[in-house]
Amino acid sequence: MTRDLVLRVLGKLLIPFVLLFAFYVQFHGDFGPGGGFQAGVITAAAVIFYAVIFGLPAARRFAPDWIVETMIGAGVLVYGGVGVLGVLLGGNYLDYFVLAHDTVHGQERGIFWVEAGVAITVSGVMLKVFYMFAGRQRSGEQA
Repeated sequence: MTRDLVLRVLGKLLIPFVLLFAFYVQFHGDFGPGGGFQAGVITAAAVIFYAVIFGLPAARRFAPDWIVETMIGAGVLVYGGVGVLGVLLGGNYLDYFVLAHDTVHGQERGIFWVEAGVAITVSGVMLKVFYMFAGRQRSGEQA
């Protein structure tokens, strides 16, 4: 797509708005439809859109494999860490009530961090799957 100037310019203009929408879905998820899973998929879709327009090597420079793989593990650790923190503070696993001075703030903090962990993991997994499929060779082709 190196000769599709209109698509490349529109892609550069649209991708920041797609990422902004992903943040909106992430932060609005506890008040309405959305949350970590949807925000993670939208974020990964923005990077995949970038890869389709500018090529897989450009996308891998923007989000290298080591960052994508780190995202997968880090999101799980954030999610699990919220649960373990609840246990350490005297509650049950993923009991958000003990995470702040009052129960409402504890719920808000707990849900925020759990959804952040889900978004990070989902985005990382979606990108890893895309990288694996997009980067494979067809049978009979030489590298």
